[in-house]
Amino acid sequence: MPPAMSPTRSKNLLPRRIRILIRRHGPESMIWRRRIAILGGAIMVGLVALLFAELADEAGKIFLSLVHRIWWAPLILTPAGFAAFAWATARFAPDARGSGIPQVIAASRAPEAGMKRLVSARTAFVKFWLTVGTLLFGASVGREGPTVQIAASIMGHAHRLMRIPLRSSVFIAGGAAGVAAAFNTPLAGVAFAIEELAAAYEQRMTLLVMAAVLISGMVSLGLAGDYVYFGIMRQTLGVREALVAAPVAGVLGGIAGGLFSRLTLASGRTAFTPMAWLRAHPILFAFLCGTVVAALGVMTGLTWGTGYQTAHAVIAGSNVPLWFGGAKFLATLATAISGLPGGIFAPSLSVGAGIGDMLRSLFPAYPPGAIVLLGMVAYFTGVVRAPLTAVIIISETTASRGLMMPLLAAALIADFAAQLVGKERLYHGLAQRFSVQ
Repeated sequence: MPPAMSPTRSKNLLPRRIRILIRRHGPESMIWRRRIAILGGAIMVGLVALLFAELADEAGKIFLSLVHRIWWAPLILTPAGFAAFAWATARFAPDARGSGIPQVIAASRAPEAGMKRLVSARTAFVKFWLTVGTLLFGASVGREGPTVQIAASIMGHAHRLMRIPLRSSVFIAGGAAGVAAAFNTPLAGVAFAIEELAAAYEQRMTLLVMAAVLISGMVSLGLAGDYVYFGIMRQTLGVREALVAAPVAGVLGGIAGGLFSRLTLASGRTAFTPMAWLRAHPILFAFLCGTVVAALGVMTGLTWGTGYQTAHAVIAGSNVPLWFGGAKFLATLATAISGLPGGIFAPSLSVGAGIGDMLRSLFPAYPPGAIVLLGMVAYFTGVVRAPLTAVIIISETTASRGLMMPLLAAALIADFAAQLVGKERLYHGLAQRFSVQ
């Protein structure tokens, strides 16, 4: 009886062309490993984004519950928390500070070096927990920017696990999937990848981005349900109303957003002696920023945390004081320059809602919810300078597809107005602080 052939020997007896096809298209080929990395990474992004959202919301609720019982507690806890978390960030993961989007932009320019620092497992882990922690003491931060950095790290590690060479498209796809999962807005994830993360959108990354966004979006949709982030808003504007309101909202929101961007960038560069001295003493600087946030929160009762609830209420028709937008602007600016981990997406939308509420007094006969959305899209565009992303985020998070043209007009005008305040885009300017070789 002839001896049994080993699998290796039997494979070698196959025709050469068939062996080549197996190597190229078999279960161990590069294309299959890449598909597994995309699928596994995108699923993990969706799961982590949902967990992140749940923990962040609970942290915010715990803080507000404390404030309702002991109104003066933030005057002690918030400045101390800012100082403690600024120290912890600098000590354990310096690249976890701030939004996270600039880090992904910088990492995409040098993928291998970026994987070791900017989107490393350590940085992502610290980012996750410290961002949740900042909401425990009332910092004006959002979770969407940090989700982008964490998602890029997950996608990078999924490719590394499957022995796939890292390219910039891996981090861009991960970041786009993070936006999609954070807002439950797949189209916004694609737009964000094109407009903000990728300086030049390469043709070969199209499939990777689309697949990652759709898979993470389906995971989020399947587990969290088909929810609309800010609730459904069906109001629309007539042509004449849009021609009047959209330019006004675009100019006011764009200038305000551009001012936020310019001040944020200037805080890390200015040679103004007091500011330079504070930058040299980051823990004290964070403590002072926390004091500003605490004072604003105690005086207003509205500027804590992400600002999601307030923005949702304003869209639904509730009124807020005219000074809310300005107060939330200052609280978010103080948090953004303090060095703490945390994003500005949700707080910026909240500031925009405050601006939209101010615009309602200028156009009392116009549909109020529609005017608020114009203020939101204009201010958000002024901050991040990504008009297409801003329009799609607002449209998808409010199901206001009937407002697409007025929103786009306001966003484009806001983008132009913001350039009059400062030419440099916020995230790309901040990315220079995280350059790697």
